[in-house]
Amino acid sequence: MQTVKMVITGPFSSGKTEFIRCISEIDVVSTERKLTDESSKIKQETTVAMDFGRITVDKDLVLYLFGTPGQRRFDFMWEVLSEGMLGFVVMVDSCRPETFREAKEIMRIFSSFSPTPCVIAANKQDAEDAWSPDDLRIALRIDKHIKVLPCVATDKESVKRVLLELLYTILDTAVD
Repeated sequence: MQTVKMVITGPFSSGKTEFIRCISEIDVVSTERKLTDESSKIKQETTVAMDFGRITVDKDLVLYLFGTPGQRRFDFMWEVLSEGMLGFVVMVDSCRPETFREAKEIMRIFSSFSPTPCVIAANKQDAEDAWSPDDLRIALRIDKHIKVLPCVATDKESVKRVLLELLYTILDTAVD
């Protein structure tokens, strides 16, 4: 059996934990802790080390999903979690343009750890004020070869499409 390690990364509250929870066939191993800063209107908990999930694609292929913390004070975990990854997803909250620059920086950092393929998941595409993947590509100044995919982190089919696109990108890179 072949196993593929994928990292799910992105800014704070971009949907990484929900993405993994939505698709994992096992109970997600999560290190979420209550936020001590009560000023956050976005969410009440944050990942402090990692999230871990697994999905069996078929009898020969299993994906291991490692979610990173989004807060920069926990970024020391990023390099550890990137070891052995064959690709990564950068989650972007399409409704929060104030996080786009940070998402671009996270993509740059993970690319520096390992020259593996990545895709951008334009999360919350079900929201009225979501930026389209095309507009997000322009805002992030993403190269044309990097896929910017629509995503809803709580929709299993949407998450599956993102992971399959990353898997296809990994396979295309391996063949080249």
